[in-house]
Amino acid sequence: MTGFPILYSFRRCPYAMRARMALLIADQVVELREVRLSHKPVEMVSASPKATVPVMLLPNGQVIDESADIMRWALRQQDSANWLAGDDAGLIEQIDGPFKSHLDRYKYPDRYPDDPLDHRTAGLGMLVDLNRRLGGTGWLCGAGQSMADAAAMPFVRQFAAVDQDWFGTQAIPAVQTWLTRQIGSELFRQAMQQYAPWRAGDPPVFLGDRRA
Repeated sequence: MTGFPILYSFRRCPYAMRARMALLIADQVVELREVRLSHKPVEMVSASPKATVPVMLLPNGQVIDESADIMRWALRQQDSANWLAGDDAGLIEQIDGPFKSHLDRYKYPDRYPDDPLDHRTAGLGMLVDLNRRLGGTGWLCGAGQSMADAAAMPFVRQFAAVDQDWFGTQAIPAVQTWLTRQIGSELFRQAMQQYAPWRAGDPPVFLGDRRA
């Protein structure tokens, strides 16, 4: 143990993305252990039997294995960007529940018997609602980026990536601008830095370490 929290993560997982973004915006240094999903570390599975990233192990032994809870933990340590003012639990539940369900059935048509275009239409309907909400300030919960924006963005990013040409023609300009702004941010660039998969005995690597 290094004395820092340990975060088991996977770069492309949207849940892990938003956890890393919150840890970075809150200036929380964590030991990052990149996971290969085909070979999950026994240490992660032992800490959280559900065995899905992200999993954070605190120095006191507490395990936090829900991404929104990791975000909240980080922001309660430091929230100079005022992200917790945008902790809209209802919106996050809509993204994690119905929107994620439609996204999966649209993105992975071979896994489900449903018509993927039906789920694309349903997902777009939810984005139309987000577009209205973004119409005022360009953010979901006020004048600037907050927890709700960072929590929702990775899933909207996945939805857009399934067919970028189609997504770009839809009448949701506020969503498109909001997504582009976040993807192009320095925060997201830092959150998406690549790391080699962790193995026991490797020297620790740190997310958010600015001590150098």
